[in-house]
Amino acid sequence: MEQQLETASNSISLSAYWRLVRENRNFRNLWMAQIVSEIGDWFYTLAIYNLLLQLTGRASSVALALVVQVLPQTFMGPFAGVVNDRLSRKRVMITTDLLRALVVLAMLLVRSRSNVWMIYPLLLLESSMWASFEPARTATIPNVTSGEDLLVANTLSSTTWSLNLVAGASIGGVALALLGRNALFVLNTLSFLASAYFLSRMRFRELHAEAAAKIAASYWTAYSSILDGIRYVRHDSRRLALVFIKTGLAQMGVSWVLFTVMGQRVFPLHWPGLDPERGGVLGMSMLLGARGVGAIVGPLFSARWAGSSERRLRLGVLFGFLAVAAGYATLGAAMSLWQACFFVVLAHSGGSTVWVFSTTLLQLNTDDKFRGRVFSAELGLAMVTLAIGSYLTGFVIDRGIAPRTVAIATGLFMLIPACAWALAMRLWKQETAAVDPQPSI
Repeated sequence: MEQQLETASNSISLSAYWRLVRENRNFRNLWMAQIVSEIGDWFYTLAIYNLLLQLTGRASSVALALVVQVLPQTFMGPFAGVVNDRLSRKRVMITTDLLRALVVLAMLLVRSRSNVWMIYPLLLLESSMWASFEPARTATIPNVTSGEDLLVANTLSSTTWSLNLVAGASIGGVALALLGRNALFVLNTLSFLASAYFLSRMRFRELHAEAAAKIAASYWTAYSSILDGIRYVRHDSRRLALVFIKTGLAQMGVSWVLFTVMGQRVFPLHWPGLDPERGGVLGMSMLLGARGVGAIVGPLFSARWAGSSERRLRLGVLFGFLAVAAGYATLGAAMSLWQACFFVVLAHSGGSTVWVFSTTLLQLNTDDKFRGRVFSAELGLAMVTLAIGSYLTGFVIDRGIAPRTVAIATGLFMLIPACAWALAMRLWKQETAAVDPQPSI
């Protein structure tokens, strides 16, 4: 398989993305669902983080919100994986969209500091639904695309996430300043309903669900299914390494707290007649928007370079980690908002490349009947790192550590996963050489 991929085209043209969307009806609907729901999510994220920082005045309150958002994805991962490998993933996505619409609508009840506590259980419920939705969406992509379109589909999905971040952070910041938080909550509710509509239009066979219907009832126990998934991953050391790649993306958790604080305290936007509070909101939205720009640039250029080569996909992960390290280390020395945005673009172009390439590598090396469990486990492990990064960031900032120092420390820390992946690549090459002594083409 390695040699076949190496001899495939090493270039992905821009026309490939248009062809995929135009000709593949199922992927087009999945893509449209992603667009509308994610734009609403970014509106909603800005509203929540701004509300918490304004009412509590503590960076740790934002960090706690992020921890509450990601921990359900860790603890529910094994159960969500079994559900997605036993039931229709399309139905799982539609059901969770409808439930999330109700949860977000309930955010309108939070009106003052006295009931700000309600945000946390609501975030917990919303994130529990997302923990089932996202692995289902990732596992569905190989079912509705051909092998040659897999990297194209993953790159387009990641680029769309990034564009949605740019649009959501930029437009959302303006909407938050002009319309208020309640309007953003309503818009996010509508986005989930629109997403469920597009998903309902998909028509494709789900062989994993058809096969599961024939399995004896005793096999339906979550315990035995989870053990099967663990054994499947442990059986292949290369697959095990792929599952842990995203745990190296610690800057994901750091960025949500760090950019929120830096935007309001270090890099507020200064315009004539703009009050400091709104300048801080716009500074925060510009840093988050820069994160989205970087996440667009990274996969678009790196996917064109990597093509269908597994070797280049692995090498791209290493380059991505190094770009994250360089971007955050230099962010700490930025002298203006525009410089800060440039370094954020550099860092998150690398981070997004790591995300897309690791997802594609794992899809290529995972059987369909195990994808739900494998991607749930991968996401859950990544969310542990994200939660730790965000909590520690809020903790140290509230204790007087400067945001610039936190940025530099994050850059230096990111050299650790870079070195770990370099070692994994070396072991991968040795194992491949032992199994197939013939030189790769």
